[in-house]
Order: sequence, then C-alpha cells, then structure tokens
Amino acid sequence: MKAPFIPQNAPYSDTQRAWLGGFFAGMHSHMVRSAGSISPVDARTLHILYGSQTGNSESLANDAAARAKSHGLMPAVKSMDEVEIGQLANMEYLLIITSTYGEGAMPDNAEMLWEAANRDTAPRLDNVNYSVLALGDTSYDLFCQAGIDWDNRLAALGAKRLFDRVDCDVDFETPAEKWISEVIPLMADGATTVAVMDTETHTTKSVYNRKNPFPAKMRVNRIVTALDSSKETRHYEISIAGSNLSYEAGDALCVIPSNCPELVADIVKALGCTGAEDEPVNGDLMTLSEALRTHFEIKLPSKELIEEIANRSGDQELGGLLLSGDKDKLADYLWGRDILDLLLQFPGVEFSAAEFLALLKPLQHRAYSISSSGKKHPDSVHLTVASVRYDARGRGHKGVCSTYLADLVDENTDVRIFFTPNNHFRVPNDDSLPMIMVGPGTGIAPFRAFLQEREFRKAPGKNWLFFGDRNASTDFIYREEIEAMQAGGLLTRLDLAFSRDQEEKIYVQDRMKENGAELYAWLEQGGYFFVCGDAYRMAKDVDQALHDVIRIHGHKSEAEAVDYVNQLKKDKRYVRDVY
Repeated sequence: MKAPFIPQNAPYSDTQRAWLGGFFAGMHSHMVRSAGSISPVDARTLHILYGSQTGNSESLANDAAARAKSHGLMPAVKSMDEVEIGQLANMEYLLIITSTYGEGAMPDNAEMLWEAANRDTAPRLDNVNYSVLALGDTSYDLFCQAGIDWDNRLAALGAKRLFDRVDCDVDFETPAEKWISEVIPLMADGATTVAVMDTETHTTKSVYNRKNPFPAKMRVNRIVTALDSSKETRHYEISIAGSNLSYEAGDALCVIPSNCPELVADIVKALGCTGAEDEPVNGDLMTLSEALRTHFEIKLPSKELIEEIANRSGDQELGGLLLSGDKDKLADYLWGRDILDLLLQFPGVEFSAAEFLALLKPLQHRAYSISSSGKKHPDSVHLTVASVRYDARGRGHKGVCSTYLADLVDENTDVRIFFTPNNHFRVPNDDSLPMIMVGPGTGIAPFRAFLQEREFRKAPGKNWLFFGDRNASTDFIYREEIEAMQAGGLLTRLDLAFSRDQEEKIYVQDRMKENGAELYAWLEQGGYFFVCGDAYRMAKDVDQALHDVIRIHGHKSEAEAVDYVNQLKKDKRYVRDVY
C-alpha cells in the first residue's frame, strides 16, 4: 500500500503517437530498406533517460519519444540504471526526466548513475546538449531536488543546457506537455530530416486516467485484522467489469477520494463561514463545503497556509520555527497536526473563503499497490489498505483515502479509479527463477499478487516470503491463504516476524540474517529480491541486512558486497516498491 500521506502522481495524459510512413513520402530524406522496414541513415539520436519510482517519468519519456519521432529524430529511451557513466559523454542530445523520491532523494533506478556522475572520475560532457524535466511535490521541502541536482551536475561537467529545466508539481501534465512541445524542436534544430517508420507494436493507452477516471463499484470491503488488533487493515475488491481496463501484478491502483463530510463541516465552522455561499472553483460555481469536500486537500496544511497563519497570528513559536529554517523542529511541531488543528489553535486568525481556498493544494489521488493478479482476477482489482485513524489534540483524525474507502464507499458509490503501470516491479519473466519477497504489514499486497501470478502461470520457480507485523494472533492478514499456498507447495518458504510476540522485538531483517546462507544461495541461483513497505525504516534495514548476508555468506568485503548488490539492481533482480 502506498502511504496516504505521500501523494502519488497520475499517469501522463494521452499523446498521439506519430504515424509517419506515407506522410513523409517525397520529403528530402535518407532511408534504407531492410527486413521489410524503413530505417534512417542520418537521423539524429535523442537519448531520453528517466528516473522513476512509480512509472510517471517513464510514461513521460515514452511520450517525449513519440514527439521526437514526429520531428524526424531517433529516440533512445532508457532507464537510468541501464546506462553506464561513460556512455553519457557520447549522448550529444540528451533529455533527463526524473521524479524526486521522499525528501530530495533520487529514485531507486537513478541512484547508481547519479553516484557515478558525482565522482571525480566522471567524464566531461562538453559535447552534450541537454534539458531536464523534474517531477516533484511542493509539500516537500526539497521540491524537485533530483531534477535540480541533475541539471546542476550536467552543467558542471560541461554540458550545454539547451532548454531551461522545468519543475512540475503533482499536477504535472500541462507543464510537462509544454516542455516536450518546446524542447523537442530545439533538439531537432539543424538535424537532417529523416522519415522514421515506427514498426514497433505499442500498447494503446487507456482512456481512463486522472482527468477521466473509471467509475468503479466496490464489491468487497472486509477487515482482515482481528477486532482486538491495534490496527485496522481492510481487504477491498473493486469491479472493473466492462471497462476494458487491465493490469499486471506489481501495478498500482489510483483512487480519487472525497474528504470526510464531518471534517469539512468542522473547517467551515472554524472559518466562520456558512458553507452555503457560492465560491468559484476551477471555473465552476459551487458551495464552499462542496469545494472542500471534492477539490482540495484539507488534511495536511500547505507551506503557504502555515506561513500565512504564522504571519496573521504573530505567534512567536511558529514564526520562530519558520524563520530558523530548522526543518526537523518544524516537522516535530507539525507532527500529527492537520489544517483544522491549526485553525482551532489560532482562532483569532480570519480568512475569507476565497483567501482560504487559495492557500490549499488540489485534492490528489492516492496510489495503492494492487494485491491481486490481473490474470487470475480480470474483472476486479484487490487492495490491502490500513485505515489511518488516531487521536491527537483532543479530537479524532482520519486518513483521507483509507477511511474514504472504509467509511464512505458503499455498493452504490462510484469509486473513481485508474491504473499506474510499474514496469520495473514485475514477476520474473523466467518462471524457473527463484523469487524472494520481503513485505511486512500491508507490504504483502503486491506479493499476494505475485504469488497468484506464479500460480496462474504454473511457474516452477521457488517462492520465499518474509512477512510480519505486531502480533500473530491479530495481525497475520491473509493467514489462511498464505498457509494454503505453503501447504500446496506454491510458497516454498515462509518466514514470519511478529515483533511484539516476545520480549525482544523481531523484524523481517532479523529473519533474513538468520537464514542468510540459504538466502544467498537463492540469489546465486538467479533469484529476484523484492521489497515492499515503509521506505524510511524497514526498507533501509532490509537493505543493510541484504548487504550483510551477501558479505558474510558470499565471503566478500564490504566493497564487494556493494558491487554485488549494485549488479542485482542493474539486472533488475533487486527491486523495491517502497513509500
């Protein structure tokens, strides 16, 4: 499951792919014919490298490639982990499209190339002409930092910035499309015009996306944790029958929620507004309450709202934290606080409805790892979602989308959805290869899908699952399914880590170390290593445990263990879906 507090971007909107064959007949071009296709002789190659955590940058890279073909260029689209640093110097025309992961970090598939680019041994790039498109989220301090870093580093290595970097917020479609439309002609300027016949078979994009979501129906909503659990985790089944939608194990389902009506009413009351007056929103007239319920993020306060509250209240503590620039202390202050908390904390601060709406961010979809195989369940998609509920500052708080699904959706509700492909997070193509999956808590979601996929394909490869949570008696979700998979031989190994069932806490990384010799043996057999779950603690601890296992049981130095893990990443045998 993707964290509800971290907004995820939607897939890029449809861009027409070029059909160029006969259109360019008669144009001045240089072509040769071979194997029944037309190949350009003198076409300029445009290298398009993407760094992507969830697939948006990859989608944009493919859209840029389609536009490049229409300008007679030969696009070469690659993930950054498919490129060696020495190759950059030979990429005369280069586009970098990258998201920023977490607090300013590179996406997983960009890390190795970025590390190489920052070494003193990195080659000069004096012959490279480039531009950068950066995807980010202004709710984070280091907005678009990965793109900024690439832009600065390429320039420092001597590359020529042919077009200024464009930084995109969560609504990235329009600025990204503008960047593509403006940068591609510059990349093609002066190049020999060559007709390019695209003989590849392209998958048609779905008509459903963030701008046009599919109105699905919820068919199953059940709690899979025990009633006395400290958590509430639910299993959902959403019908996509008749939609012509399809998905692969490893993809994400994006859900566009609406906000809690009670929270909307409380905010309207705190603002001193009636909620009945008409306010213009996105060119439409609607009540303030309706705007807050369906159009704006009303949980996490934007930076602009926090700053305006500090300015208008004159509060020394909040103002001092903002002026100090101490991000950690400000984060501690804001921890658990939502917009309503701030409005109640500073009742003397007044906003008109229009002023308040101008300080909010648009309501974004939430992306969740799918917990079913599209081959086994072609007419439905399953989710495994932890409902976010907590008490703080004298009132109850709820996650936006997790409790929208849990509390507000019934069989008559249209659940607005679309899919985000994650082409890097996939069951191995070779059905004989081993698969190691580390997914505690709701991190099990994609691995339930992976196992269903393996079962459908009758894959002979071994499957090993590391799973855990707080208590086995209350938090062993999908227990009957998992034990049936184990009994039937689909699940070769199952190692469990329930942290609170004994005095000393045990986690999945501990189970990895305990079984390190066999884990290393599976890797040596060509095994794939997958991780899903919390990025900031679990995934880091699992990564360290993986390095330790390889170093100890592979009898390697620390540097050799790092090289081994990097090779796994290059081979796409170490892949993460973390949040």
